Amino acid sequence: MIWLIGNKGMLGTELSRVLEQRGLAHTGTDREVDITDPAVLGAFTEQQAAAGQPFTWIINCAAYTAVDKAEDDAETCRRLNTDGPGNIAGTAKKIGAKILHFSTDYVFNGRGNQPYKEDDETDPIGVYGLTKRDGERRVLAANEVSWIIRTAWLYGRHGNNFVHTMLRLMKERDSVSVVDDQRGSPTWAYDLADTVTLLIAAVDSGKPVPPGIYHYTNEGNITWFDFAQEIYAQGKKLGLLSKDCAVKPCTSAEFPAKVTRPVYSVLDKGRIKAALGLEIPEWDMSLGRYLKACGH
Repeated sequence: MIWLIGNKGMLGTELSRVLEQRGLAHTGTDREVDITDPAVLGAFTEQQAAAGQPFTWIINCAAYTAVDKAEDDAETCRRLNTDGPGNIAGTAKKIGAKILHFSTDYVFNGRGNQPYKEDDETDPIGVYGLTKRDGERRVLAANEVSWIIRTAWLYGRHGNNFVHTMLRLMKERDSVSVVDDQRGSPTWAYDLADTVTLLIAAVDSGKPVPPGIYHYTNEGNITWFDFAQEIYAQGKKLGLLSKDCAVKPCTSAEFPAKVTRPVYSVLDKGRIKAALGLEIPEWDMSLGRYLKACGH
């Protein structure tokens, strides 16, 4: 039995759907089970075991993701991104369960110029990145059977994200300005969720997928401006956008924020591809599949 924590968020909702499609038994929880309280986590696992369905995996999708807000709410951010994952990993250890936890490109400073590998030095900028990096460390220290997947530029059917925002603005305005000096790889939440099920199946079947940190995004690397241009082009083609809208490049300086965004967020995915024999879809192909599936 899989325990999916944070099942109401963008990735958690997608994972719930994919786990169900794959016939993988799971129980989902959100805020009703407090991850910052080890006693609450322990009581829930005991309740599950008493019902004859003990957890063998715990997947943690819960996180504080408001990057700018975190600067003024550091305590809450740390409780959810560092303490919570550590508590979950410790709970998993006590019951003999494996844990899969998600992290972010924000653990790096974004000043690189080649895809980041899993063992590259971390140097987070801002409270959000720091708490996520510390969360990774807490998970790995608490449970030796822990898998961590770092991802970036995530979008999906549930919750606010760049694709939703762009389509809305393109319907409302004659032009949109999008930053052209930050580079990364868009990631469809469905593709990531599907990969999670492959990883779990591989580990459970005894394949050599060692615990530790892995990177996953869709293939390719672009700027947010490139992403917006493709959203517009595909949106027009699919009839999701009925009016013209000019997509214009701009600099990050034109959109000041409390936390500097990573200039370069491209992650090296060689490790997960080798471990699972993955062929990862290109970002624009996945965007097209997403837009067709959603119909927006």
